[in-house]
Formats: sequence, C-alpha cells, structure tokens
Amino acid sequence: MDIKINFSGRSLRYTEEEIDVVVEAMRNAETLTQGRYRDEFERKFASYQEVPPGTCFAVTNGCAALEMSAQLCRFKPGDEIVIPSHTFTASCYPYIKKGARPVWADIDPHTRVATAESIEKRITPHTRAVVVVHLYGYAADMPEITRLCKERGIILIEDAAQAIGAEVGGRKAGSFGDMSIFSFHSHKNLTTLGEGGMLYVKDKAAAAVIPALRHNGHCDYAFARQDYWKPAMGNVAVPRFEGEKLMPNNFCLGEVECALGAKMLDRIDSINDEKRARALHFIDSLRGFPELEFHRVADRRHNYHLLAARMTAGPRKRDAFMRAMLADKGIKCVVQYIPLDRYDFYRELGFGEADCPNADAFFDSMISFPFQHWLSEADLDYMLQATRDVMTTLR
Repeated sequence: MDIKINFSGRSLRYTEEEIDVVVEAMRNAETLTQGRYRDEFERKFASYQEVPPGTCFAVTNGCAALEMSAQLCRFKPGDEIVIPSHTFTASCYPYIKKGARPVWADIDPHTRVATAESIEKRITPHTRAVVVVHLYGYAADMPEITRLCKERGIILIEDAAQAIGAEVGGRKAGSFGDMSIFSFHSHKNLTTLGEGGMLYVKDKAAAAVIPALRHNGHCDYAFARQDYWKPAMGNVAVPRFEGEKLMPNNFCLGEVECALGAKMLDRIDSINDEKRARALHFIDSLRGFPELEFHRVADRRHNYHLLAARMTAGPRKRDAFMRAMLADKGIKCVVQYIPLDRYDFYRELGFGEADCPNADAFFDSMISFPFQHWLSEADLDYMLQATRDVMTTLR
C-alpha cells in the first residue's frame, strides 16, 4: 500500500545550527555525560519554566523522571494514587512499582484531560498522590487542581511529557506541581535525538537528593582527603529523603543530547506557535463537518503536540473513516491511549476496574491525524482535502 502521509514517530527536522551544536558537543565534550552541557540545559530549562535554579534535572527519558518521582513519594502499604485512565502507560506503572495502587480518574469529554472535579471524586483517605497528565499538549486546570491537592495534603505530580510550553494563566505547565516530568522523545515538540527527559522537584530537600538518586548513589566524601585517590575517587552512599532510604538509579542524559536540548529551547515557542496555527487552520477548515469534533484552543494553553478529533457519529463511522483515509488516500491516522484499565497488563495486576465513561467513549471514537512539525504545506493541504472527500463520501 502506498502511504503518502505516515503517522511519523519523528516530530522535527533539526536546523543546521542545532546540528552544529551536536557536532561541537561530540568533538569537545569532556566528559560525554554529566558535564557542562547538562548544567546548561538544566539551567536554561529552569529559566524557561520560570522556576528556581537547581530544581530541574535532565534524565534519560520521561519515564526515568516518573520513576524518581515515584521514589520520592515514599508510598506505604495501602497508599493510592489518582491518575487518569486515558494516558500513556508510563504515566502509571512507575508508581505501581513503588507500591501505590492506581485509582482511575475520568477525563473531560471536550478537553480530554482530568479535571479537579473528576480527581476529587476519586480521592479517599488513602490517597497519597495525584498525577495530572497534560495530554495531547493541552494544560489541565492547574490552579484548581493545585488548590484541591493543597487542601487535602496530597502530593501533586504533573505529567507534562507532551506539554512543554503550554501555559495556564501565564504559568508554564509543569511549574505548579510538587514534581513534574517532561519527555524529549522523538515524537515530542522538543526532542533530544530519540530519548530524553527532565524532572522538576519543588522541595529543596527533595531536589538535593536527585543527583545521587540519578547517578548510582555517587556523592562526595564527608571529610577532606590528603590524597584524592584515597579511599577512592568518589563515595557511594544510600540516598536518603526525610530519613528514608532510596535505592539509586542510572538515569543520566548524555552531553550531546543535553547540548541539543539547550539549543532547542531557543525555538520551542515558535515550534509550538507554528503547530498551533496549523492546527487551527485545519480545524477551522473542517467546520462543515461537525461529525469531527476537535479541541480548538487559540492560545498557548495548547501546544498541539498531537491533533486529535472525536467522530461524533460513533466508532463504526470512525473505523470507516480511517480505513478510507488509508486505502483511498494513503494517509495513516491512528488511535491512541486505550484507557489503562482496559489493558491486560493492568487487569492482570488487579487494576481493571474503572468508572470512566468519558475516557471510554473518547477512545472508542477518537482519531489522531499525522501532525509532525515537518509536514509540508502541500501534505497538510492534501490531508485536509482528503478528509473533506472521505467525510463527504461517508455521509
């Protein structure tokens, strides 16, 4: 089958300046990990997020950031974590690994993210933490969710993997929570050569633990050494947070990736703005087909990492549309984010029960269009006309 427009796993084409930065780091970085490029990336990221320096930590990927946030929660037997059922699996399983029981929250049918109301319905005396996922690039209602979690004394974690640059009331997504995670996977609006991530930790005591937690428990000796090699080049200790022992990891992001990430921060806002403008053009051009329900947001609350719609005519019409788009037009749309309670993985673990009708209904009728930043204007116009043609035929 001839695919004219694929749903690509690569969102961006790098500029010559970005390529030059990578080459420069390859030639000159000393060492190739945990050096000055990492420090610059973390500093620039904190500045971009408008959070204090020393609170952002580059890691191998978004899941690594989630793993460390789960460790810092220090779950006890019986603890629960409220999380949307409609999200990518990595948003959840790190917390299960550390002992939490997930409780599934529903999403708003229009914004496709959890709300303060849907989260509050799932809070119990056992709730230790809440994970808010800014899915598709749209920032959830963080002022209300933050207020709710503060009132209840609950740890708030933002999964901003898809939402770099999205804003709520002038504040960046990922700057509200006690902890936040970001992903720089190849599919995101900011990418660092395939994988990469960032962890934000608000609490100073927790942030102080991250360097050792991220890098094998490595730390300095607590005493002066007459000879730098005695007793060893560096110490290894068990990271401790508020008296509790945490097992270390190796989640360090390489210098080349950090150099690229720091450089890409210079144009992330323009990338987001360009994708938003294209999304609005696509959405507005399909107003004559209300069967396709998009989420239209004209400001920076949405970075349009993805361009998703709901087929209001139902799952059968959705399936017919996607078949025709591929077979007749060579355009590969996809369906994303099956509610986690419907995966065999979570059912086998005993987490297959959920009351999330909005998440179920959206998944069963959703369509995600190819929307990588590097799509040409000609390809975008072709996809738009193809969508009109297929929708007209299906009426």
